[in-house]
Amino acid sequence: MNDRPCPTARPRHSIAAGASPRLEPVLLTVTAAALIAGGIAWLMGAGNLADLFWGLGTLFALVPAVGWVVVALRHGRTGVDGIAVLALGGTLAVHEYLAGALIALMLATGRALEAAAQRRASHDLRSLLAHAPRSARRRTHGQVTTVPLSEVAAGDLLVVGPGEVVPVDGRVENTPAVLDESVLTGEPLQVERAGGETVRSGAVNAGGAFELRATATEQDSTYAGIVRLAQQAGAESAPVVRLADRYAAWFLPLSLAVAGLSWLISGSAVRAVAVLVVATPCPLLLAAPVAIVSGLSRASRLGVVIRDGGALENLGRARTLLLDKTGTLTRGRPRVLDVVAAPDVKPTEVLRLAASLDQYSPHVLAQAIVDAALARKLELSIPSDVAEEPGRGTTGNADGHQLAVGRIGADVDRPAWARAVDKRALLDGAAVAWLTLDGHLAGAILLRDPLRPDAPRTLRHLRGAGFARLLMLTGDRTAPAREVATVLGLDDVRAELSPADKVAAVRAECEHAVTVMVGDGVNDAPALAAADIGVAIMSARGSTASSEAADIILTTDRVDRLADAVAIAQRARHIAVQSALGGMLMSLAAMAAAAAGLLPPAAGALLQEGIDVAVILNALRALRVGQAARPALAPTAEALIHRFAAEHEKLQDVLESVRDTADRLSDPPGPEDLKAVEETHRLLIERLLPHEYAEEHELYPALAPTLGGPEATATMSRAHTEIERLSRRIATHLQLAHESGGLPAEQLDDLRSCLYGLNTVLRLHFTQEEENYFSLAP
Repeated sequence: MNDRPCPTARPRHSIAAGASPRLEPVLLTVTAAALIAGGIAWLMGAGNLADLFWGLGTLFALVPAVGWVVVALRHGRTGVDGIAVLALGGTLAVHEYLAGALIALMLATGRALEAAAQRRASHDLRSLLAHAPRSARRRTHGQVTTVPLSEVAAGDLLVVGPGEVVPVDGRVENTPAVLDESVLTGEPLQVERAGGETVRSGAVNAGGAFELRATATEQDSTYAGIVRLAQQAGAESAPVVRLADRYAAWFLPLSLAVAGLSWLISGSAVRAVAVLVVATPCPLLLAAPVAIVSGLSRASRLGVVIRDGGALENLGRARTLLLDKTGTLTRGRPRVLDVVAAPDVKPTEVLRLAASLDQYSPHVLAQAIVDAALARKLELSIPSDVAEEPGRGTTGNADGHQLAVGRIGADVDRPAWARAVDKRALLDGAAVAWLTLDGHLAGAILLRDPLRPDAPRTLRHLRGAGFARLLMLTGDRTAPAREVATVLGLDDVRAELSPADKVAAVRAECEHAVTVMVGDGVNDAPALAAADIGVAIMSARGSTASSEAADIILTTDRVDRLADAVAIAQRARHIAVQSALGGMLMSLAAMAAAAAGLLPPAAGALLQEGIDVAVILNALRALRVGQAARPALAPTAEALIHRFAAEHEKLQDVLESVRDTADRLSDPPGPEDLKAVEETHRLLIERLLPHEYAEEHELYPALAPTLGGPEATATMSRAHTEIERLSRRIATHLQLAHESGGLPAEQLDDLRSCLYGLNTVLRLHFTQEEENYFSLAP
């Protein structure tokens, strides 16, 4: 069970602070100056003046310390500051001013370090509010007027222009609307809403202007609810209890008992004060903040910004991980999955023509098609007469042909290969962009938001770090969400969730364990604020709102930084606990000596300083690199990873050629089928096999030291062998076909099996290399 209650109804700030942020540096400066000035006066023989300086320094620290104790008691807590107050007051009472000045300096140092560890950014959700519309365009009596959003009522007819945010919930009146709903669902794909369909506020109009019939007021609409949820979730998150305060729960009464017994037995108040002086929990006041600050510093070097020490400490105890899908586990941007061509067209030509036309389209799928073509070094043509119909696609002319890229109607007659594309898109959860050439279907491009290459390895490391439950929370459809969850081995998936549903799921998990929520969109902000630890990924589509609602921000678009952050948090927390306990054991020994009269207050304060130095040096070990989730790479290996990752992109057309050739083999085969096999074999010999050979003899040896030896790449090497074996088998088929003057029917089954098998092995092999090796490079 979680040893801290799930957030209920307390403000999200540190009640331990209890003072102005400017007090800590002033307190540190004054106490240090008082101790130094008293030391100078004592060396000059002015004992009374030295006592005056030391006494003033002690008094200056005593006043705010009493305030901190009062604030803690009002919140039902007793912390480490209570012992410090008793020690400071005791030294003044028995005139041990030097001891009081030393304690004052230790207290001020601890508070300053803790303040540095607990800086937190504002949670005012400025970007959420900035995105929210302030007005709407209302159509009345044939005229369109701009009115404040608060004046919009249910039933009003509104006009939403291109690029505008839908102001309130409503229904599309007539013209279909093309919307970007990523703010609400996290999904990067645009959707089309036909007349009569509902539209939620907060979505962005990605097409032409349309009319909206309002069904709710501003306050009752979806986006206003998201803002309220984020505000409520942030207000209900409980403050983090300081590590030091948890140990003080038993250390404080023990110290008072020892001091009281020593006074009772010896009759000396000085001896009791000496016990309190050495009992002053400076190992708690200093060691834990130093270790936490060191952990924060170490994390920041890796691009992980942790808001405060409490978030780092909590991350080290977390046992449940909740993840958004789009932009967190996936890239958040569609990519070309495959290119399918009609029997008389090459896949590369389908991609080239589609990209040529889509150069002028702002659609997210069009950009993905253009990026894929450019990555494969295809020469794009300049189109003319380009026109785009929102929700349908782009039309134009290029290379003397009339082209269209986008959707096709359900009534369009589909040949067998096109029907196979529809089925595959359904099975793969992919979107389809059809290419029409001079009025005839010429090919199709399948697009899908792919997994992040580093996601599988990251989740394996997080399981190894102690996370018992890994769950996905997403607004996406159930089928693609479950496919991602299956590939990653998640414990559960909850799909088609609204922002309110996500918050409810997060709160339910908080009841059972310290819970981390990871996301990157505005729609994730309420869930991030509701979690014990919210983690925002500042990707290319990352949201400022989600970062402001989060406790931890990954400034680079890599989810594996989360595994690094967990490793750092666990190491820093372990060192903090180790330093605090070690320091307290030494303090207990000093308390026994002081109770026996062997340590006067001033000598006890100096001994306590020695204990502080020891625990601080130990706490600084948190700055050193511990066991990282991502192994360090040599510069040569990193350069090779980038080289071969780029080659993977360029080889996608080879994989498509292998599959396309297998698809087109028919019974009986024709001359064109043999030419297709010959072309595929040429691509294998000239491009693919040299790439695999170079990986085996350059990349794998360079990675071996990082991965622990050559055995780590043995399985991948076996895949290279299988790729070469299947390629040789295809070559043998070609040789037999040439001897026979064509492809005999009896060869077809085995040849088709070789091609499909090679396609499967290649895709699996590429995916494994990208997940296990290429994701290691920053």
